[in-house]
This record gives sequence, structure tokens and C-alpha cells, in this order.
Amino acid sequence: MVKTTIVMYTSPTVGHVISMVELAKLLSHQHQQEQDFSITMLLTTGFLDHPSIDPYVNRISTSHPLISFYRFPSVAVTHSNTQSLAATGFQFIKRNVVNVESKLREITQTSVIKSFIIDMFCTSAMEVASTMGIPVYYFFTSGAAVLALCSYFPKIHSETAVSFKEMVGVEIVVPGNAPLNAAFMPGPVLDREDPAYWEMLYFCEHLSMAKGIMVNTFRELEVVAVKAVEDGACFPDLKRSPPPVYCIGPLIADPQESGTALTKNASDQH
Repeated sequence: MVKTTIVMYTSPTVGHVISMVELAKLLSHQHQQEQDFSITMLLTTGFLDHPSIDPYVNRISTSHPLISFYRFPSVAVTHSNTQSLAATGFQFIKRNVVNVESKLREITQTSVIKSFIIDMFCTSAMEVASTMGIPVYYFFTSGAAVLALCSYFPKIHSETAVSFKEMVGVEIVVPGNAPLNAAFMPGPVLDREDPAYWEMLYFCEHLSMAKGIMVNTFRELEVVAVKAVEDGACFPDLKRSPPPVYCIGPLIADPQESGTALTKNASDQH
């Protein structure tokens, strides 16, 4: 029988790792009756490493045998006070693309990769998987309202010429959302001089290219926002149908399994 696997790749922030693990647990439960099925999660090393992550993933591997973890070799990256933490994070993830490609090719020697699931910071790895014919899905750790904003962001970008931080009092209208003060846009996109702005734009431009988008919410909570993404209102320039949206939340970590220190660290990051 052919072995099948789902490969998941997340940014190194504790909150994103925990959220992706919760998704892995959900998928492993759904596929538990399948023979020769597994889930492999790729972890980076060298930036925002947390000492509790390794004990945490060891506990997960023990309690959920379908889930395994592979940690990449350490990649050096330097964060300076002149660059935002988000920009450094995007740079770090880009430097790991070669590791992603190597591991995906290794896995394909023994298994069929059913899907490659990435979070927003890992868009730079999308092309590698797509070139190999692997379906790429996004896991959006925030809710549908923020997903609608990100999906519509390329349109907002095309209609503005200055940084949002300078647009105090200016309201931005986004399908599926209440009007938003430009100065309250997410931190990484407030300043056009910040490399993180352009990395976020790159991510937002690629949302429509995914096979599907999994979002950490439930439909009844954000009906209007989900509909705006599904119906294409958030992709006004898209010439094809938008990717399907899968509401899979809420995914909430078990403090007993993740550990108090790790859960607190994740909460502090949000």
C-alpha cells in the first residue's frame, strides 16, 4: 500500500507552532482509520527558539503517534534595531526554503504528499511545493475578518501611496469588515519603508493561489467575513474562482499538553 502524508510548515513563533499542532491533531483524528498515513511537521532552528518547544513536540509525538516532527539545521539570521522583528522573521523563513525543498524531495521518495500546509509567514516555500506538484493550503491562525483584510490588501495597496501610519483618521473599507482606521492596520503593514510590508503584500497576493484556506474560526461566528472571501468580494481582480475556505476552529490548545510556560508565551505574542 502507498504511504500518504500531510506536510505542515509553520513560522517559529510559539503561537503559530501551537496552532499548527492543534490542526495536526485534528487532521490525525480524521485520518486515524487510514493505514500508512502520517503527518510531518517541519520546524525551523535559529530564530525565536523557545526552550519549551522540544519537550512539547516530544509529548505530542508520544500522545499522537501519527504526528512526527522534523527540525531543520540551524540557520543564522541577525536581527537589528533598524529592522522590525517581522521583517527578520520573513528573511529567516526565506533562508530555510532550501531546507524545505530538500525535505519535501526526501519525503516523496517514500510517500505521496497529499498536501503541504503553510502559515502566512511561510509563503516563500509555496513555489517549491507547487513546482513539485504538491497541493498547497494556507492555515490562517487568525479569524475570517483578518483573512478578508489580507485577501483584499493587494487592492488597498494599489489605491494608496503613503504609509498607513501617516493616514490617521482615514477609513479603509474592506468587504466583510466594519470600516477600519488606516492607522490601526496590522503592525507589519503600517510602514511602507519596512521590508515586512512588502513581504506581507507578497503573502496576500498568494492567498488566491492556494488550493484552499483553512481558518481558525467557525462559520456562524463570522458569516459576513467568510462569505466575502468565498464569494470573491475580497479578490476583486481575480479572474477565476477564489480558493475554498474551510472554517476549522476554534482550535484551542490543551494547557496540560502544551505546558503552562509555553501557553503563556503564546498568549503574550498576541
